[in-house]
Amino acid sequence: MRVSFERTGGFAGITKKTTVDTDTLPPHEAATLPQLVEVADLFRLPEQITSPNPQSDRFQYKLTVEDNGKQHTVTVSESALPGSLRPLIEWLQTIPQKR
Repeated sequence: MRVSFERTGGFAGITKKTTVDTDTLPPHEAATLPQLVEVADLFRLPEQITSPNPQSDRFQYKLTVEDNGKQHTVTVSESALPGSLRPLIEWLQTIPQKR
């Protein structure tokens, strides 16, 4: 499984990108990623999740998951982030710091 993650926006407008692949992760982290994707039910989420009340200086997240020949991309604004997706987003934001 491979997940590409991009965070844009925020007050400073800095873009952060990372890609994680279970083939290159340590075993514990390689087991965690598919679990987080499953909990988020990412393959069933719509491609765009927007807030009815857009707010400036909020982050926007773009996730692309590739697994067993399937691929799905979700773009979501921070203010519309589903609770089920939050653990995956948080994990993806901290994983590059662990390496």
